[in-house]
Amino acid sequence: MPVSSRYSRPGFRLSATAAATFTALALLAGVSTPSAAADNGKYRIGVVTFLSGAAAGPFGVPAANAAKLTVEALNAGKVPAPYGKKGVNGIEIEIVLLDEAGGATKQTEEFRNLIQRQKVDAVIGYISSGDCLAIAPAAEELGVPTIFFDCGTSKVFEVVKSPKYLFRTGLDAVVDNVAAARYVAEARPHVKTVASIQQNYAWGQDSWNDFILALKQLRPEVKVVSEQWPKLGQGQYGAEISALSVSNPDLIHSSFWGGDMEALMLQGGARGLFDKRTTVLTAGETGVETFKDNVPNGTLLGGRGPFGAYAPKNALNDWFRPAFVAQFKADPTYPAYKMVQAILGLKAAAEKAAKAGAMPTSDQVVQGLTGLTFEAPSGTVQMSRSKGHQAVQSVSFGEYQYDAKSGKGSVTKVKTYAGECLMPPDGTAAADWIKAGFPGAKCQ
Repeated sequence: MPVSSRYSRPGFRLSATAAATFTALALLAGVSTPSAAADNGKYRIGVVTFLSGAAAGPFGVPAANAAKLTVEALNAGKVPAPYGKKGVNGIEIEIVLLDEAGGATKQTEEFRNLIQRQKVDAVIGYISSGDCLAIAPAAEELGVPTIFFDCGTSKVFEVVKSPKYLFRTGLDAVVDNVAAARYVAEARPHVKTVASIQQNYAWGQDSWNDFILALKQLRPEVKVVSEQWPKLGQGQYGAEISALSVSNPDLIHSSFWGGDMEALMLQGGARGLFDKRTTVLTAGETGVETFKDNVPNGTLLGGRGPFGAYAPKNALNDWFRPAFVAQFKADPTYPAYKMVQAILGLKAAAEKAAKAGAMPTSDQVVQGLTGLTFEAPSGTVQMSRSKGHQAVQSVSFGEYQYDAKSGKGSVTKVKTYAGECLMPPDGTAAADWIKAGFPGAKCQ
């Protein structure tokens, strides 16, 4: 049976049997292992996502499953318009699937191997901000279209200031946290004191900085009473939970994701950390199905865009969500949506620039994707920032609600903020834009 996205407990690692099952299914679905022969007449996409470790269950495996499902459907010509042409430009797609675990140095080496030995035509991948910052300059150096489908650090296009081959079809931490600040200011006007717990690396640092700057811009009276910086993947948060409890904030902000987020909520809930106060989780949507009654109703959840529980009704979502549920027996969370989005963006770009039926070149994909507007299960995507290499979309927040009778969680009181309300103009640093009062922001 297929690898299920239900494997979401902290510290989860694919067993040898599960990994072998995934590989066997992958080969049948046009997905190859890194040892497969190159130059076989197929359009080869390197797909990199976590298949082991704490990020695999809630992030990596759903994304890999979404890639498998999407490639199967594209190769069969079964994706709704405008994606009915088989494969990419009529050419069958093959995936070379890699595990993102192991750190930035290993991932850079594996990235070079994908391009130089595996001869992939494009790379889609990367969840960890640390990995993205390492891969970004290598993508430009090696000259193969590289799409970050999830990576959230806003520093990507500071590392690569004039991108050609590097793209991000998802959003960054700036929009997540400006949206979170706006939602808190509107939905929790009583908040006077705020505490923070973040993973101590680029993603966590950027997220907290953007959130607190934005919240103070909207609510200048707010005071910070505690900042906690555990290591990425630490897993046990007893000392941090104690410090947060003692500081007694009205609001706790966290950009934790994956197994770290689930561990924090389980451990903090057991000690009453979230009682009688609000918690905002900017990456919390992946827990809607698994939180159950371990997380209090009213917890504020973001989905890093219009994904997962926040995805709109359209023809592509009407295809994707039921197909994912039928095959993997779980709702697709935001990493799955973002993977589909990246694949469809690549397909749209290739077919826009290449001659019908021809193998798209790297330069044609770059030409087609730069400044592209395309459709996805999440709605319309505009590649209109960072000189046409960064997507702009809306971001939604809502409140978690668990129904004991059905045993299911959901989000309520959803509010959606347009991308133009949340993102600084090109060439403007996020911190400067927020401190200046969001000049040019278009908010309804």
